[in-house]
Amino acid sequence: MAYSSEKMEKPTMKKATATRGKMSDAQKSALTKHMDKMKKGGMSASEMKSHRMRMMGRMRKGMSVAQSHKDVMK
Repeated sequence: MAYSSEKMEKPTMKKATATRGKMSDAQKSALTKHMDKMKKGGMSASEMKSHRMRMMGRMRKGMSVAQSHKDVMK
């Protein structure tokens, strides 16, 4: 069996906190406004908590509220 002289690529590990930052005050207020809208729409408390956590994760990566919501609701 012949081995290639090329280096085998290893799967890269994702860095947990290196690419994520804290949310700005503007992002926090936009998310609060969005969650109020979801509450008025009839979302239950457990659904709201899950939705908020998913939204926060995406917003920390740099997505807007609209982009985050669209991604979460896929």
